[in-house]
Amino acid sequence: MRAHPRIPDPESTGGRITRIAPQERDLERVNVFLDGAFAFGLGAELALREGLAVGDELSAARVGELRAADEVGKATTAALHVLARRPRSEREVRDRLRQKGYGADAIDAAIEKLEGWRYLDDASFARYWVENREAHKPRGRRLLEQELRHKGVERGLVQETIAAADLDEAGAALALGRAKLRSYAGLEPAVVRRRLGSYLARRGYGFDVVRPVLDRLLGEREDESDPVDDAPETGE
Repeated sequence: MRAHPRIPDPESTGGRITRIAPQERDLERVNVFLDGAFAFGLGAELALREGLAVGDELSAARVGELRAADEVGKATTAALHVLARRPRSEREVRDRLRQKGYGADAIDAAIEKLEGWRYLDDASFARYWVENREAHKPRGRRLLEQELRHKGVERGLVQETIAAADLDEAGAALALGRAKLRSYAGLEPAVVRRRLGSYLARRGYGFDVVRPVLDRLLGEREDESDPVDDAPETGE
């Protein structure tokens, strides 16, 4: 069987730069040609910073360095797009970059850049998450801890952030319970207590918070349902 000729791997082959041309679909990137053939793409800023010019001789090692630097630049840009939507934990950004196919070295370098620019900081992210939940989707301490741990925030930092937030669990649970109580109209008190208790527990509130909330809400519900006779008494 005739063997096919081996195609040179541009990642391990050097040569002389014969052309540097802007990419048609992305003007912020350029195509680099070695010895008359396309070799690799680079960010235009990186090519300018590295002073690449037609006629330069590039070793295989130098080509590898340029490609690695370009991957770091692309990974950093991709991470910035992710962070533009909302703050993220370090693990979330790492996971997103890994899903996009970036290598471990490029991801590490991109994360280091983002942390240096203060675009990525788990302490700030944890504060944002707790404050956002408290304002829009109240959660108990237990569920907040689970959410932050799931996002890769270190346990000690999670506990420290939640403690500093000074959450009003009782007030938040009471407001949630009162809103939910309307959907239980017509049910027996025992059924309401069970369902409402489960609802609040799923939102991370402990028994020490849930029990007094249930007692208060069911007490208010009972008071509202008791008939009040305001008619004056009549004598015989």
